[in-house]
Amino acid sequence: MSSHAHIHHEPHMLKTNSKLNWLRAAVLGANDGIVSVASIVVGVAGASNSSGFILTAGVAGLMAGALSMAAGEYVSVSTQRDTEKALLEKERIELATFPEEELAELEAIYARKGLSHHTARIVAEELTKHDAFAAHVDAELGINPNDLTDPWHAAIASAISFFSGGIIPLIAIILPGANLRIPVTFFAVLVALVITGALSAHVGGAGKVRATVRVVCGGILAMIITFGIGKIFGVIGI
Repeated sequence: MSSHAHIHHEPHMLKTNSKLNWLRAAVLGANDGIVSVASIVVGVAGASNSSGFILTAGVAGLMAGALSMAAGEYVSVSTQRDTEKALLEKERIELATFPEEELAELEAIYARKGLSHHTARIVAEELTKHDAFAAHVDAELGINPNDLTDPWHAAIASAISFFSGGIIPLIAIILPGANLRIPVTFFAVLVALVITGALSAHVGGAGKVRATVRVVCGGILAMIITFGIGKIFGVIGI
């Protein structure tokens, strides 16, 4: 018996539809942009009627939020990618050093999925002959070594989704006259949040009504609070 300590690979990376994951991230990023920028511009509008102040604050919030989202996503995905690379390298070493133990582990994985031990052994042997490394990283780690997420792509996509959402309240509050700014912005944000709430529920498989109400209530509440704060600061002249 080899001295190799058998390592049980936990199914910590579930196989999911990557397109749905990207869509979900894009919807959530757009929702963040809508709420963040809307809260900023209505807060400033509550304190001042100056279009210049509102536009400056809105653009600053939009750019800062998009850059922050991009930086955060880049760091997150880079860390995930480094972890995946380390796991892949570890698996490569184990296959080269302990091939029999790794074959037995692959057999056990397919047996746990419902195959008989005889069939699982045949499957494991045939996959190992075809491409041992690909078979193991797929079954044990759920990683496609040829399709690791690019942190730059993730960062750019995150920034674009935030910007796409945040531009809505910025346009809504700048275009109308001073008397209509707040109601038009609230209405535009309400419609946008209903759409993002429904989309997020759809891609996540959750109940659309409940998810949409939660998203809308959270966004509107944030706007009400920041508008109230802006009014208070406007009254006291700060």
